[in-house]
Amino acid sequence: LLLLALGLAAAAKSPYQQVLQHSRLRGRQHGPNVCAVQKLIGTNRKYFTNCKQWYQRKICGKSTVISYECCPGYEKVPGEKGCPAALPLSNIYETLGVVGSATTQLYSDRSNLRPEIEGPGSFTIFAPSNEAWASLSAETLDSLVSNVNIELLNALRYHMVDKRVLTDDLKHGTTLNSMYQNLPIQIHHYPNGIVTVNCARLLKADHRATNGVVHVIDKVIATTTNTIQQIIETEDSLETLRTAVAASDLSSLLESEGQYTLLAPTNEAFEKIPQETLNRILGDPEALRDLLNHHILKSAMCAEAIIAGLTMETLEGTTLDVGCSGEELTLNGKPIIANKDVLATNGVVHFVNELLIPDSAKTVFELAQESEVSKSTDLFRQAGLSSHLTGSERVTLLAPVNNVFKDGLPVIDSNMRNLLLNHIVKDQLSSKYLYHGQKLQTLGDKELRVFVYRNNLCIENACIAAHDKRGRFGTLFSVDKMLTPPTGSVMDVLKADHRFSTLVAAIQSAGLTENLNRPGTFTVFAPTNEAFQAMPQGELNKLMGNAKELANILKFHVADEILVSGAVTALVRLKSMQGDKLEVSMKNNVIHINKEPVAESDIMATNGVIYAVNSVLQPQASRPQERGDEPADPALEIFKQASALSKVSQRNLRLAPVYSRILARMKENSGGF
Repeated sequence: LLLLALGLAAAAKSPYQQVLQHSRLRGRQHGPNVCAVQKLIGTNRKYFTNCKQWYQRKICGKSTVISYECCPGYEKVPGEKGCPAALPLSNIYETLGVVGSATTQLYSDRSNLRPEIEGPGSFTIFAPSNEAWASLSAETLDSLVSNVNIELLNALRYHMVDKRVLTDDLKHGTTLNSMYQNLPIQIHHYPNGIVTVNCARLLKADHRATNGVVHVIDKVIATTTNTIQQIIETEDSLETLRTAVAASDLSSLLESEGQYTLLAPTNEAFEKIPQETLNRILGDPEALRDLLNHHILKSAMCAEAIIAGLTMETLEGTTLDVGCSGEELTLNGKPIIANKDVLATNGVVHFVNELLIPDSAKTVFELAQESEVSKSTDLFRQAGLSSHLTGSERVTLLAPVNNVFKDGLPVIDSNMRNLLLNHIVKDQLSSKYLYHGQKLQTLGDKELRVFVYRNNLCIENACIAAHDKRGRFGTLFSVDKMLTPPTGSVMDVLKADHRFSTLVAAIQSAGLTENLNRPGTFTVFAPTNEAFQAMPQGELNKLMGNAKELANILKFHVADEILVSGAVTALVRLKSMQGDKLEVSMKNNVIHINKEPVAESDIMATNGVIYAVNSVLQPQASRPQERGDEPADPALEIFKQASALSKVSQRNLRLAPVYSRILARMKENSGGF
């Protein structure tokens, strides 16, 4: 129970306290109350370290060094190890001088705030560090200190709250009423342990005083009275954004209560976009709204809270990678933020000098140009098909990845143009809604089949190689190879390929032609002429002389389901039409069937897929124990070279009766599927 209670207590700690506790653990070897601190090399910026940062030794991609210093609230004692003594408990005014905010103490004295923070009460002061005051421009500092009784006093009172507030009470997204006209102070307490006050980072927190608490922050904070919408309306550099927001009807959102981050594209950002693209988006209310929502994060993110990369969700439902590189903030890895932490009453604004166009506002052509299928866009453009990919036509583009064209782009002719048309599917699809056996119609009037496998999703022989990119009117599917739409049935394809003439004759002899012509879902491992020629003569004679055995062997080469090569990532077992199992595997990027390499994969047919193999596969029960050296049968030799002798027979009538008798004899004993 004690362990459970301790665990619950630890779980209840705020992110800041968890990071502080980790820093204590890393520093304990140096004595009591010593905290490990990461310091950016070449700067005075310090951070209490969490576990990830401790091992990476980096903040915003920059190297850090570890130093050890007293944890907040403790001090050294001469001659003793660590920081064994608690700081003396005194009033807020005296505490300011002890915790590194002597300038705030000085200005409290000058502005006559001192009596209040020395006297009785319960206050919290977010005290700018000495460096924070020094970083103010001379003009700003002069305007404060030249009118100490009004401006400076008001500025200091805006840093104060009339109650005791510790870091555990500083909840993310909340506000505290300041002691200057009750104007709000915005609090953000991030999961990485960073706490900000009006986007100023807490450096040293929870210094207790007799009359309150002191938190040291890294900036002098200013009052905030404008909403995000009002900032847009008053900034000259956001004129184009102002027009776009008005046209998209987002003004009400940006002036409502909430905590948003606006990544505000400047006029310069809009000017970088091709005029045609910009006009298209500005003239399309849906694309414009998606564009602007893509620049609005769902929560307020101050720059000081970003010490490593993180992914943030936009109002559009997409994500942006927000990170940092040294002093610069980055978006999707690019340092495009020109001005950061412009605070509003309902969030924070960062000015960006590049427009972030989401996929949902892009044409299919634009999606393809920016991805790993850019070479495909060149091919479609050369073929004169760009109009299908840039307009408002609802299509899905099956674009082969660049690696497919590593040896160069194919020549554009009428056949290639027709093939490319069959890479454009009518209708805008999403891969997550595709199902096995679905038929897709192309602009080339072909019908494509969808195959859903355990580890892949394929359309004919091409498998999807990356996540969809869904544009304004079209979707991009990146695929791993050029599509080869089927041109006929299995038998049609085999007959049209001279490599399979012996197989075709065998299929006809075994009476299986009709079966391989009918609608179906066959995978055929088709022995080439070379495969038959490689068989021992006696074995071949025996096979060709027995129509029933021939049909049995041929059935062993056919499975009643379609398996394209992209689905083979491990061993796949198929049941053959003969009944025995076929084992399909991938080795060194080559498909193997029963451990025999395949010569060519994915020859697509309307009722299946064909693999060319250079060996005749044998079922377990049919494999001969010994291979004989029987003399060749001249009649079977004729059959072995069926295609060639078929042509000869037309010229030599003496051979025709012999060949006909062989075929007739085999058909008498043939079986069907």
